[in-house]
Amino acid sequence: MDDDALLAEQMAYYAAGAAEYDRQYAEYEALQKLLAVVDDLPIGGDVLELACGTGQWTLRLAERVRSVTAVDASPEVLAIARTRTASPTVQFLEADLFEWQPPRRYDIVFFAFWLSHVPPTRLADFWHTVATALAPGGKAIFIDDGPAAAAYEEVLANQPTPTALRRLNDGSQYRIVKVFHDAQTLTDDLTAQGWSVRIRPMAGNIIGIAEPPAAAG
Repeated sequence: MDDDALLAEQMAYYAAGAAEYDRQYAEYEALQKLLAVVDDLPIGGDVLELACGTGQWTLRLAERVRSVTAVDASPEVLAIARTRTASPTVQFLEADLFEWQPPRRYDIVFFAFWLSHVPPTRLADFWHTVATALAPGGKAIFIDDGPAAAAYEEVLANQPTPTALRRLNDGSQYRIVKVFHDAQTLTDDLTAQGWSVRIRPMAGNIIGIAEPPAAAG
C-alpha cells in the first residue's frame, strides 16, 4: 500500500470513528493529565492547531490565547469540535493538511497526536510547512505517543510505512500511519534541519517545543 492509499484509509478511520473518539479521554487518566499540560506550556497569542480532531485540545487552547485557527480534514470530527468549542475566538477549517498551506503566520503552531500520523517520506515537507506558518519568534509545540505506546497498538510488521491496525465498535478495521518517535532521534533529526528543539518524555508520551531555522519563510 502506498502512502496516498494509507492516508486515505487513515482519514476514513477518523471519519467513521468520530463518535467514539472522545471515549479515550473519558476513560484514561493519563490523557486527562496530558490535557492539563497545556497550561504549563509557552502558548499564547494567535495559534494554529493542526489536526484538531474533536476539539479536546482546542478548548484548552482557546481558554488562554488570543485566537485559534483549528484545522482538520474530517468534517465528522469538526462537527463535534464546533459543538464543544463555541467561542468567537476560534475558527474551524476543513482541509487536507498535506495539501493546505496556511494563508498567514501564527505565534504558535500546535499539534497533538498528529506527528505520528505523518509518513516519514512527508516529514520534511511537513516541518517546512510548520516553519513557514510561524511568525518571527514563534514556536511549534507538539504532543504525541512515544515508543512505549507501541505496546498498546496493533502494529503491522514489514510495511513500507510504519502502520498500525485500528478497530471500531462495529467491527470495521482500518490501517493508519503510526510512527512512534523517539525523543532523542526526533531531536537529532530536527536539529539537523536547523530547528532548536526540546523534547521531554511524559508517561509514554513526548512533549516538544521547537523553534524553526532562522531562514524559514
